[in-house]
Amino acid sequence: MKASQNLTILVFTLFCFNFASAQYGNGYNNGYGNGYGGGYGRGGGMGMDRSMMGGPQGNTSKPKEIPVEETAAKIVEQMKPVVNLDELQAIAITNVFADGLREQGILLKNESSSQDEKMEQLKALKESMTKKITAFLNPDQIEKYTNFMADFKEIKKTKSKKKKDSKESKDNEEEKPAEKIQE
Repeated sequence: MKASQNLTILVFTLFCFNFASAQYGNGYNNGYGNGYGGGYGRGGGMGMDRSMMGGPQGNTSKPKEIPVEETAAKIVEQMKPVVNLDELQAIAITNVFADGLREQGILLKNESSSQDEKMEQLKALKESMTKKITAFLNPDQIEKYTNFMADFKEIKKTKSKKKKDSKESKDNEEEKPAEKIQE
């Protein structure tokens, strides 16, 4: 009887000690007073916390940008069957799109230009890209390319409208409960 009582007390003591050391950070600088200066929270001592580790941070503010080469390749993959491109044309046009998208990104990030100047520069860039691309195409393909780009713009517009509509509907749904509370 005495042995089982001692064993129970020992197990209970170990459990409490483990629980207490977990509460106070276990020496990893993420608890209350961890013995290295006694401060509450992070930064009080020599241990390492997540912000000091070299790994990826949990919540970054910027979304990861898609490389222009990948975007250009996707556009050309969609264009290939419609315009009947061969491999050499596909590679050349992919390079033109990639260069154009890089230039477009630079133009859009340029803060010294006004909105109207940016629009003019983007229009000139589009015309330049169209000239370069049509140089790689035969007359039949040029017509198909023109139709493809017109369809591509329409698809892009409908997608952006759908995104705007879905954002507006979400905003409206969020506003409805607030209106009910005010009533």
